[in-house]
Amino acid sequence: MFRTKFLALLIVLLCIAPIRTFADNIVLDTPVCIRVNGHYLKTEKPAFLYKGFTLVPLRAVSDALCADTVNWNARTESAEIKKGSKTLVLTKNSKTALVNGRKEPLDMKAIIYHDRFYVPLRFVAENFGVTVKWDKETYTVNLSAPSVTVPSHTIGEPFYNDEDLYWLSRIVHAESQGEPMKGKIGVANVVLNRVESPLYDNTIKEVVFDRKYGVQFTPTLNGTIYQTPLGDSVVAAKRALLGENHAGKSLYFLN
Repeated sequence: MFRTKFLALLIVLLCIAPIRTFADNIVLDTPVCIRVNGHYLKTEKPAFLYKGFTLVPLRAVSDALCADTVNWNARTESAEIKKGSKTLVLTKNSKTALVNGRKEPLDMKAIIYHDRFYVPLRFVAENFGVTVKWDKETYTVNLSAPSVTVPSHTIGEPFYNDEDLYWLSRIVHAESQGEPMKGKIGVANVVLNRVESPLYDNTIKEVVFDRKYGVQFTPTLNGTIYQTPLGDSVVAAKRALLGENHAGKSLYFLN
C-alpha cells in the first residue's frame, strides 16, 4: 500500500487541530505503560513521557510500591513519601527534592495536572531501591521490586497486547516514514478499521498480511514490515489503539 492523496489531504486538514497541553507546555500525547514485577499498573490518570522522562501520578506508584505513608502539604504544594528508612519530599515545580532531609537535584520537576501530583518515576522508584528499565519497543517502563507484593487494587489491564503493538507499529513505520504524527496515526486507523470490518480478518497481523484480495500492504512484499520501528511509529500505534482517529472509518488509502 502506498502513501496516497487521501493521507496527504488528511494531514493538511488535521494539522490545525490543537495539541493537548497544560500551562507548562508539556504535551500529553506519548502514552507510557508501567509494569511492576510484571503487572501492569492501573492509574486513574495516564502516565506520559516528556523530554525523555516518565511522569506518573504519585499515588499510583506509591501504592504499587507499598509506600508506608504519603502525605500532602497544601500550603507548600509538596508530597512526603515514606517507605522503610527512606523519606522523599517533592515540591511542585521544584528542581530539587529532599531525600532523608538532604537536597537532591531532579532531572525533571514534579507537577500538578488535573488535580493529580505527577512525579518523575525513575527518581522515586530508584530511591526506594527499585530497578527501572525502559522498553523502547513498547514504550513501557518495567519496575523490578523483588521485596514488593503488588497490591491487587493497583493492577490493571493494558489497552493493547504485545503482538498487536508489534505489528501495528511496524506497518505504521513501513508505510509512513517522513509523515507527521497525524499521518502515522491515520495509517494505524485504517488497519484497525479493517480489523473491525467483516470484510477482513479480525487481528492486526492477519490484516497486515492479508492476501485474499491480493497484496494489501507493499511492506509485506518487500520486507520492510520487519524493520524495527522508530519511536514515533510506536507512539502513533499506541495512540490509535487508545482510540485516537484521524481516518474516520476508511478502509483504504486512495491512489
